[in-house]
Amino acid sequence: MSNYIVVTGAAGFIGSNLVRALNARRITRIIAVDNLSRADKFKNLVDCEIADYLDKEDFINRIRHGHFDGEIEAVLHQGACSDTMETDGRYMMENNYRYSVILLDWCLKQKVPFLYASSAATYGLGTVFREERGLEAPLNIYGYSKFLFDQIARQRLPDATSQVAGFRYFNVYGPHESHKGRMASVAFHHFREFTETGKVKLFAGSHGYANGGQERDFVYVDDVTKVNLFFLDHPEKSGIFNLGTGKAQSFNKVAVSVINNCRIPTGESPLGLEEIVARGLLEYIPFPEALKGKYQAYTCADISRLRAAGYEEPFIPVEKGVALYVKWLREQAELMQTGK
Repeated sequence: MSNYIVVTGAAGFIGSNLVRALNARRITRIIAVDNLSRADKFKNLVDCEIADYLDKEDFINRIRHGHFDGEIEAVLHQGACSDTMETDGRYMMENNYRYSVILLDWCLKQKVPFLYASSAATYGLGTVFREERGLEAPLNIYGYSKFLFDQIARQRLPDATSQVAGFRYFNVYGPHESHKGRMASVAFHHFREFTETGKVKLFAGSHGYANGGQERDFVYVDDVTKVNLFFLDHPEKSGIFNLGTGKAQSFNKVAVSVINNCRIPTGESPLGLEEIVARGLLEYIPFPEALKGKYQAYTCADISRLRAAGYEEPFIPVEKGVALYVKWLREQAELMQTGK
């Protein structure tokens, strides 16, 4: 019988999608690790096949006491507090940094591949997004917790006895993120706003950008799972890699895609940005004071290192990704209404 694959943060957004991707390969010997103090996250695992579920503290205690020695095939470490507005630094560092260090060192001792979630938040207000120490300057404690763990990974890599691969996720969107609340993607929030109010709101111009013109690298969650599984298939490949599309897209483009895909069921034809604004379907609101000096108005992953590692698959463009996501969100809403 094969060993287990551990997925931490398994009930979360990316974690649950990774479990599904493993299930699609008929892999079910999965230990799902998470913190279900937010119980509604369990819904993300209902359609998944796993071998066991463990609370994150229970799991790390068992790791420390040798309960899983020789039984783990790989660890996909997605668990973290991803709230960029979190102000409890002690909690963030214990949850995101210290926990990760303990797990990494156990994996190295056991010679177990360790694939983990980092973040584009490590770059702060930078405009060049390349995996280099001199370009990293996080703006908040979340970004710092990810940055600091990346430094530990870099220290361990030269003498690593097994794979260590970190992925700096850019703006990930897609199914199974609703539990994230305010930290869910703009695509999710736009869908909710439009279905509830008939309009979408974006920030007015800032940082030298026109209204809604701020740009991010929006990456569909299916691409994130594909990259993780590519590295799982290639345990000889290690390092820290940006995981985005390599293309910056405006918030306007995401909003237009959401609005037009929400209008499909009524048979209405697609509209351009100017017409959408003229009809009041898109409204610009003042840029919040609380975000000044703390906001990434532009992100774009340099994915040359990822490509050099051998990952050649094309990334899903925003237009297609948003269409897939809105279709899924509509289907979920219909299921809720019918009680199925």
